[in-house]
Order: sequence, then structure tokens, then C-alpha cells
Amino acid sequence: MTGAGTDHTKPKLEGGPTIVLVRPQLAVNIGMCARAMANFGLSDLRLVAPREGWPTRDPVYREASYAAAAGAAHLLDSAKLYESVREAIADLSFVYAATARGRGQVKPVVTPATAMSSTALRIKAGERHGVMFGPERTGLDNDDVALADSILTFPVNPAYASLNLAQAVLLTGYEWFRHAHGETLPFDVTERSPPATREMTLAFFDYLEKHLDERQFFRPETKKPVMSRNLRNMFHRMNMTEQDVRTLWGVVVRLVEGPRREPKKASRRKKEEQSGTPGD
Repeated sequence: MTGAGTDHTKPKLEGGPTIVLVRPQLAVNIGMCARAMANFGLSDLRLVAPREGWPTRDPVYREASYAAAAGAAHLLDSAKLYESVREAIADLSFVYAATARGRGQVKPVVTPATAMSSTALRIKAGERHGVMFGPERTGLDNDDVALADSILTFPVNPAYASLNLAQAVLLTGYEWFRHAHGETLPFDVTERSPPATREMTLAFFDYLEKHLDERQFFRPETKKPVMSRNLRNMFHRMNMTEQDVRTLWGVVVRLVEGPRREPKKASRRKKEEQSGTPGD
């Protein structure tokens, strides 16, 4: 199953820091982490002693993990399996340990924004970085953290600091992508009509205010100048396009003049169809 935003015709971004899931408990969470990685162009997934094994032999667990990956099955297929953390990080030059709790270990503590800013530059220079995430229930143990160069933690509600495993990977991936690839939006609003000229908007205001005045909208009379300015300022704040003005003008015309009248020929043809009598 793929998501609505999946487009295989576009280039696939790969690379970034290695994501190391240490003793993950649920296969479905591995699938969700793969999806989070694919969202932000991360492509190296490593699993250390997953509780349900990997590739999981249970068809139910396997189906659930691939469904949760939502189009990122290639990351599940290419995931590397290790028996220990030491083996999983052996070829990395710098490792972060993601944790929500202080561990009393003398290591730098950084946010994903700070960490991925440095990582983006150092990976570009040829280094290999990774981020370790611990089991869902307990997180990394102290011996795991001891193998890392720095602690990665998230600025969250101190009363509820525990993140879902895939959420933690997602936030890290987002910061990686932002620093490695910039913050250019994938799409923007395409302006289909040029901005309305002041002449056009003022003509619309004159027409609108004329008919509002006829229907005694500006009452009491002494407040008319203020009400008129407020009305104009309201429309000016919209930064209207030419199409906006034409549409609004058409709305007011129909309210003033009532329903459109059918052309005579069309009206006659409609009557003939209803009566079944052909015309001359």
C-alpha cells in the first residue's frame, strides 16, 4: 500500500545518517520507521536483535510491518540484521544515542536540529554517521549509550517525554532533510490571475457601495465614511486578483438583479420539449 504523496516518477533521495533500531519489539514499528526514513531520504536501516526476528517469519507480523511501511518496502527488504550494537555501528565514525532521559554520562547533549546540522556537513565531507534508537518500552540501556559519541534528545513536554519509536525517527529525519537539502517547498500555489489594479477594485467598491447605500446599509448616515473605509480595507487585505474582483462583482450583480433570464430561444425550446409540440 502506498500513500497519496508517493510519486515513483520523481528521483529517489538516499543517504543520510544510518538509523539503528536496537532490540525493537514490534515488527509494525519497524515498518513505520521505514516509512519515516523514506519520507526524508534516509536509506540505511539496521536492526539489532529485533524481538520478533528479521525478516520476521510470522506472516501476520510480516504483513503488518510492510503495510505500516506504506510504500517503503525497499527499506525493509534491504535492512541489515546484527546481533549486537557494537557490530551494527562498527563502520560508523560518529554515533548519536537517542534518549529522553539523562544518563549521568559525560557526553554532549544535543537536539536533532543541532545534531543534523553538523551531520549534514560531516557526511558531505565523507564521514559516516548514525543514530541509535532503543526498544519501545525501555529505550537504550546505559551500555548502549556508552558506545555513542553524543546524546540526542528532543525538546518535549517534560511530563510526557516518551516518543513513539517512529516519531523519534521522523523528527530526526526531518531535521536531516532540512539541513541537507534545504527547506524549499515541494509545491507552491500557482497564481492563475494577475493582481487586480486599483482602478478595477475601486470601480467594484463604487458599484458595491452604491447598492448598499440604496438598501440603507450605511446607517446612521454619520457613520457612513467610517463604514465605507472599513469595508474597503477589508477587501484590500485580501490582496485580490483580477479573477477575485470579477467573481465578487458577479455575486453582487446577481444579488441586485436577481436570477438570470433564459434566452428566448432556449426558453421556447424548453416549453416545446415539455409539451411535445414541435415548433414551426
